[in-house]
Amino acid sequence: MRIGIDAMGGDFAPEECLKAVITEANLPDCDTQYFVFGEPNALVPFAQNLDHSNITVVHTGESIGMGDHATKAVASKKESSINVGTAYLAKGQIDAFLGAGNTGAMMVSALYQVKTINGIDRPALSSVLPQQSGTTGVLLDVGANSEVKPETLAKFAILGSEYAKAVYGIENPRIGLINIGEEEEKGNLLTKAAFPLLKEQTGINFIGNVEGRHLFNDVVDVAVCDGFTGNVIVKTCEGFFFNLLKRGVEDGFLTKFNFEHYGGTPILGIKKPVIIGHGITKEKTFRNMIRLAKNVVESDLISKIERSFSEATSS
Repeated sequence: MRIGIDAMGGDFAPEECLKAVITEANLPDCDTQYFVFGEPNALVPFAQNLDHSNITVVHTGESIGMGDHATKAVASKKESSINVGTAYLAKGQIDAFLGAGNTGAMMVSALYQVKTINGIDRPALSSVLPQQSGTTGVLLDVGANSEVKPETLAKFAILGSEYAKAVYGIENPRIGLINIGEEEEKGNLLTKAAFPLLKEQTGINFIGNVEGRHLFNDVVDVAVCDGFTGNVIVKTCEGFFFNLLKRGVEDGFLTKFNFEHYGGTPILGIKKPVIIGHGITKEKTFRNMIRLAKNVVESDLISKIERSFSEATSS
């Protein structure tokens, strides 16, 4: 397997990323080839450790910063580590590409170069939903699309269902539409219009509306919403988690909200695996991101999504 990594992305680039790659490459049973994309000057201090049979260094031009405008940066910085990495992925030179840099730029570059799966016009970002039982659910979208159409939420349901099955091993994921009440007639114009579409959607196990209080108590496996709502949920949980840590609260269920355990999230709906991580990602999280990328590739998630959309279109 060939995994590409943007060494220039994240608040601790490139050191933390490279530490993860070097550690993974030196594992006794390593059968993965790592492609490291980054500016020559930034990689020079690590040259000796990067001189490894399982590591290929690809020198790139200027980087896309965390504060850069995504579309403008992707268009103007064509030789950036993000653009070069997604180009390698599009050409089949690597099997997956991951990074913890500018999320918008990763998304735009993937859309331009790798393209979306047939039938998908708006890719989604997901987040984990830790459950009281110990299983892991999926929440999407969490920020890629702040405004969506009702039919887009129905497509998100398919994406989330296939992701939950392939990556988290949930056989028949329960799909819920996040709303302010369980009744079918509750909600705003978006959720009211999306409900019947989800109800009629073939290939998914739609259980109806779910409220915020249902997200972590084993009621739903895949929770669907627009990116604005999903992002607020994720950031609220993140803030609550870190505040409890500062107060010295220790609990097994609470630790499941630590993003370090999961590494990142794939852009669901892209033709090939692109994994995005948190900007403050360090070595441990990069290693988990690498494992997630391998899981997505080995589970054949992309082909399963393509098949589901083909069946949904023909039915």
